[in-house]
Amino acid sequence: MKIKSIIFAVSSLILSGCSSSIPQGLVPVSGFEADRYLGKWYEIARLDHSFERGLSNVTAEYSLRDDGDINVVNRGFDAGNGKWKEAHGIARFLGGRDTGSLKVSFFRPFWGGYHIIALDKKDYKSVMIAGPDRSYLWILSRDKSLDDAVLKDYVAKAKKWGFDTDKLEYIRQAQ
Repeated sequence: MKIKSIIFAVSSLILSGCSSSIPQGLVPVSGFEADRYLGKWYEIARLDHSFERGLSNVTAEYSLRDDGDINVVNRGFDAGNGKWKEAHGIARFLGGRDTGSLKVSFFRPFWGGYHIIALDKKDYKSVMIAGPDRSYLWILSRDKSLDDAVLKDYVAKAKKWGFDTDKLEYIRQAQ
């Protein structure tokens, strides 16, 4: 299991292009509150990449580190081999802590972009994240499902911002 976790983490980083920049024309959310963002999130939709291919029940869990950085634990079930995959990383703010733009590393010294481009600022119940380019997109929720109207709004925004939303994969979460 340890070797597969390492491969999962390294693949995640290599495929992210090791770039922490935000895609041109996109703006990370401002007024971000890291403490409200901490905790468990469920992956609702994503653009496909080999490091997550075939995974269901995908979650991301964030916790504050003593040094002010954020621990990241990504977890998903691989039905092909009947096992869970897990990757541990660190997220670090690129600027001020009130802007949703971070870099994430699962295998230092390599870092990839993690940019919050849409967020339910009132309740912190849903979020849309871009990677370093428009081939990386995730929609997450605090619950295993997301209200259809909210999901449609995020998908419409992503399409307007140049993401290929026809290729979004909707992730099965065991209820």
